[in-house]
Amino acid sequence: MTHGTTGAPRNTPDHDGTGPRPPGAATTAPEKPGAPGTGRRVSGRFFSRLIMIACGRRSKYLVVAFWILVVAATGSLAGKLQGAEKNDASSYLPTSAESTQELNEQALFQSKNYNPALVVYVRDTGVTAADIAKADADARYFAALPAVHGRVAPPFVSSDHRAIETVIGSDLGYNADLGGFITTVRDTATRNAAGLAVYIGGPAASANDELKIFKGIDTTLLYAALGVVIVLLLLTYRSPVLWLLPIMSAGVALVVAQAVIYLLTQHANLTVNGQSGGILVVLVLGASTDYALLLVARYREELRRHSDRHQAMAVALRRAGPAIIASGLTVVTGMLCLMAAESNDISGLGPVAAIGVAVGLVAMITLLPALLVVFGRWVFWPVRPRYGSPEPTSRGVWARVGVAISRSPRAVWLVTAILLAAGSLGLIGFKFGPLTVAQSFRGTPPSITAQNVLARYFPAGSGEPVQVISAAASAGQVRNALAATPGIASVTPPVTKDGLSFLQATMKVPPDSSAAYTLVDHIRTTVHAIPGADARVGGGTAINADVESAAAHDRDLLIPLILGVVLVILGLLLRAIVAPLVLIATVVLSFGAALGISALFFRHAFGFAGADTSVPLFVFVFLVALGIDYNIFLMTRVREESARSGTRRGALAGLAATGGVITSAGLVLAGTFAVLGTLPLVEFTEIGFAVALGVLLDTIVVRSVLVTALTLDIGRHMWWPSALARPGDPGALANPAVSPGAHAT
Repeated sequence: MTHGTTGAPRNTPDHDGTGPRPPGAATTAPEKPGAPGTGRRVSGRFFSRLIMIACGRRSKYLVVAFWILVVAATGSLAGKLQGAEKNDASSYLPTSAESTQELNEQALFQSKNYNPALVVYVRDTGVTAADIAKADADARYFAALPAVHGRVAPPFVSSDHRAIETVIGSDLGYNADLGGFITTVRDTATRNAAGLAVYIGGPAASANDELKIFKGIDTTLLYAALGVVIVLLLLTYRSPVLWLLPIMSAGVALVVAQAVIYLLTQHANLTVNGQSGGILVVLVLGASTDYALLLVARYREELRRHSDRHQAMAVALRRAGPAIIASGLTVVTGMLCLMAAESNDISGLGPVAAIGVAVGLVAMITLLPALLVVFGRWVFWPVRPRYGSPEPTSRGVWARVGVAISRSPRAVWLVTAILLAAGSLGLIGFKFGPLTVAQSFRGTPPSITAQNVLARYFPAGSGEPVQVISAAASAGQVRNALAATPGIASVTPPVTKDGLSFLQATMKVPPDSSAAYTLVDHIRTTVHAIPGADARVGGGTAINADVESAAAHDRDLLIPLILGVVLVILGLLLRAIVAPLVLIATVVLSFGAALGISALFFRHAFGFAGADTSVPLFVFVFLVALGIDYNIFLMTRVREESARSGTRRGALAGLAATGGVITSAGLVLAGTFAVLGTLPLVEFTEIGFAVALGVLLDTIVVRSVLVTALTLDIGRHMWWPSALARPGDPGALANPAVSPGAHAT
């Protein structure tokens, strides 16, 4: 018996009851080495061996067993990832930022985890002597708490005698029991309050509210994303069984990726926070399912052409595998570009996302093919792809769309491009910049309510002072300069140690306002001008200002960098210059339209005050790195078909064959990113909405309509300077045994 590359006989009856090849069934001609086409160009000896292992008659069971062992070995490590997340300020700040330097030196004077809580007692008719006595008693109790170590300021009565403020200095970071501490403070302050309204605010309370959101974020997003993916797969496959295999494979990929990332946090100083941990879940499930959809679609095609399911999978992997691998590696490369960022949260997301996508890619080209051939054709029940049956995509919706576009492709792409460009006009007047803490939440957490109350009775910057460290010899000058700065309510006496001086200044304006950022800039200019002071300005406001500055720098650096990387990859993959340039132009147009239309929704439908500086970068990264998948899926198939029957027929055949699967993949990816909106944070909601909208625009409009119309209009010149751009019979470039359109589905 002669075996093919998978160890399975060629065109012999499968053991799933499909029988011998009926007369007239489509066949696949042997591939000639060196013939053009994605599969022949990219696949090599290693890829052939991978195919042999993944869908061999015996080795398929070894592949499944291997992944079971990997999951068994790594499952416990994956569960530890959330506990290794770092959500404090240092996990976001660039190491070169002035506030980072101040934070590091601050350890001489107080803990980096110093998180003060503010208790505000309010009686609208005026506080009484009994109220003051209660505040004093509570302060003594707070001072005795283990995390406080006596750092409690005496209760301070407001100038209108209607409120009392107590500042509690706690030594609790994000990984400590902040929730328990805030609960203890609240229970103590409200006990025997006798008509006093009590509010708990300050940095500790704000951090606690954020932790409530991020606690269990991975689980919340996992269940939400799984629910969306399962529903969409059921609608796509119309099978009660088939959806299980992609979900199982994606779940395995997520567990293994989380385990690998956890090990890197322990042994390679990789920074992971709640943001990157949540995005990892969405990214792995979305990208892995996309790759599964493409592979299963091509496998279903080949099952109609081959009686043996092992051979069908081998051909499917040879044909679709290179596009899947190229797509995955493009995403991985794009994500690794994030490591060039100054911000720790963005640079840390790069390897986290790259590892997730890489593991998902490996699982989808090894585990999923093995599972599919293990279970056989029955897994497609009730619509099994029978050997010799016609391919439905040749008569499907996207085949008809292609015919309609082909009648006037130039008019189609011009109108589409104009409409997309018009969508980007929604960015006019929309604010990208730092949001206040209140604007960052959907809803009003208790700490925000407390901050609003505090600002009515006391200096708005109470509890979150500007911190300045300078040379001890210049402490007096620095203090005088701070005290004379407009907008500063008070300055503490300097504390001197080891030749350095530490002091704190309370601002009159809210610490998260634009006025506060302007004030911090003014303070830095002032103290930097003092000779020999070597002053560093930090504190919560300075940290946020430095984070925003780094985000703006990263946006301006990474967007052109990622575009350049993607352009090079497309050029190498398609072996052309014109096609990659055209595709990159559509990417930029799609991004602008998605962000502009999203901005209209943010402003007029959701009522958001604006978007954080980092939102455009995150949206761009996910839209380009993931959206380029659809470019690759479509154009590699178009190139494959063009080599047989010319660019025009190739464009129509490629759209007919991939339009459905690209749309399904886009719906899955959009759905998984949309679940980010389940979190009550404005930034996550905006990223999820914009990416979901952008993916839908990409799959339904840009890839399927705009790119197809451009390809039809430009014609063979799309492939310049490759051989496909030369005039002549395109069939001569391909295997002469394959008639034009034999694979045009």
